[in-house]
Amino acid sequence: MFEEFLQPAPADLFAEDNFTAQQLGMFVVSSPNPEGMDIALIGVKEDRGSVRNNGCALAPDLIRQQLFSRAKFNDDIKIVDLGNIEMGAAISDTYVALSKVVNELIRLKIVPVIIGGSHDLTFGQFGAYQDLNRNINIAVADQCIDLKEEQPEIDDEGFLLNLFQYEPSCIFDFAHIGYQTHLTSQYAIELLDKLHFDSYRLGKVKSSIEEVEPVLRGTNLFSFDMSVIRLSDSPGNRSAGPNGLFAEEACQLASYAGQSDKLDSFGLYGCNPSVDAGRQSVQLAADIIWYFINGYGNRKNEYPKDDDVDYVKYTIHLKENKYDLNFWKSKKSDRWWMEVPAGNKPRNQKKSHLLPCSYNDYQMACKEELPERWIKAFQKLA
Repeated sequence: MFEEFLQPAPADLFAEDNFTAQQLGMFVVSSPNPEGMDIALIGVKEDRGSVRNNGCALAPDLIRQQLFSRAKFNDDIKIVDLGNIEMGAAISDTYVALSKVVNELIRLKIVPVIIGGSHDLTFGQFGAYQDLNRNINIAVADQCIDLKEEQPEIDDEGFLLNLFQYEPSCIFDFAHIGYQTHLTSQYAIELLDKLHFDSYRLGKVKSSIEEVEPVLRGTNLFSFDMSVIRLSDSPGNRSAGPNGLFAEEACQLASYAGQSDKLDSFGLYGCNPSVDAGRQSVQLAADIIWYFINGYGNRKNEYPKDDDVDYVKYTIHLKENKYDLNFWKSKKSDRWWMEVPAGNKPRNQKKSHLLPCSYNDYQMACKEELPERWIKAFQKLA
């Protein structure tokens, strides 16, 4: 079915003469058949949904060229390049094509890496989950929260409302990473809070990026917009400004996402070669994808159980709340989880949800404070 929606990337990108034995390009298979693979690269040459960043449609092949020149991974990671989704007759056709391709890859347990293209393509990425009969967690990294009070048409400055209003909804949780307050409407901030969704300001991310790791560990869909990176590190986005993530912080987020056992689609959007001095953003986009795939190679397949010797269980008795809060710590990775009861009976331990958390959440509980992460999850599960 992939040949119906995808055109092969230019053959010269895969010419063995371009690479040494230690470069990634020697190990990427260009094929319409992804079976048996771990990662599938998909370019999407579409930017008609961009309000001010037209030119993103030029990015996929340029990013590939840089990515293939990077160092190879462990031989156990099998990567296929399925080619490019070209612009459809209407932009809705592009969204549908992307949804169908990503949906099929998820069913095959192959992780799609989408190379955009404008950020509104997240709507097509999201559409892949609509008939999978499960709720999902979404994370978006962007310099602002793309919400408008009225959003009749989908674009890259307001598509989140289209996601939130989609029926039937499959969104259990949503987290926004790296927004800048002076670029974000109060309406957007208040709406996320009303829905018990998480939002992490740029300053919070930069001061304690490790607190974002549990968010990405519990995420199914991660959408990364290059505008979240500061202009001096990534000039190839018309919305980029003097503030933002450093390049290495962007790569760290991608690595966290790749390591998530739950994450089954990653999209990188908003790289615009037409304004990219020295191809700096193209190179950085390739690095971000490289670190995502490298993270994938370090997945631990971790999920705590009471009788599992690979985890240590800690129980904190909160005297004021008269409640025992359970934490698990992995002996393999030192990562943490905490138990959140499902339903409105805190003592009903038979119905519970294990939520990825941080050591800081455990420390808060030791001080008789309920972690904010726990409170929001409890509100959603009640």
